[in-house]
Amino acid sequence: MGRLAGSPTVQTLAIMAVVFVVNEATKLLGLLGLSQFLFVLGPTFPLRPWSLITSVYAHAGPAHLVSNAIMLVLVGLIVERSTTWFRYHVFFITTGVLAGLAQVMLLPGSRVLGASGAIFALLGYVVAGNPVSGSVLDVLRLSRRAQIALFAVLAIVVTVLTGAPGVALVAHFTGFLLGLLAGRMGLLAVGEPRDRTQVTSGPPG
Repeated sequence: MGRLAGSPTVQTLAIMAVVFVVNEATKLLGLLGLSQFLFVLGPTFPLRPWSLITSVYAHAGPAHLVSNAIMLVLVGLIVERSTTWFRYHVFFITTGVLAGLAQVMLLPGSRVLGASGAIFALLGYVVAGNPVSGSVLDVLRLSRRAQIALFAVLAIVVTVLTGAPGVALVAHFTGFLLGLLAGRMGLLAVGEPRDRTQVTSGPPG
């Protein structure tokens, strides 16, 4: 039990569950406006700065929550094995906020809630931060810009493949791309992170 309580993935699931209960309670009480005020990230976020964070943990309904929770368990438990709970939570919140901001700023009128942007960042970290991917990229000896371009293309492909009506595609793309870059740099690894996107002997951009 103590080990589970110390798991940042389990802690994140717990926060998502609490936020979901509060959000659903406001809806049941007929306070839909309050629900949106507290949890939905939209164009008016400068007037509701807390929504930058609360929107990351809030979900539109049970199916939305369960699908994200399953994906979080699959990738989160992998990431947490090689980092600290503090770095995990900071990474989750930061990438979630940036993914949501990208969605509402690049698509005027967009409204976002859900952890998928942050979860896609964790997925991207797993994809680029594992030893196999690192070895392949080291062998290819791509320049920094070439690696970023490769990651951008990969993020586009993953975003398109996971696209569906009502899905925040820009948030998914942003989260996955941030995760790929962070994974390549080993940003969450305990110890001094090494920027492996810098290849001194690779070809120019």
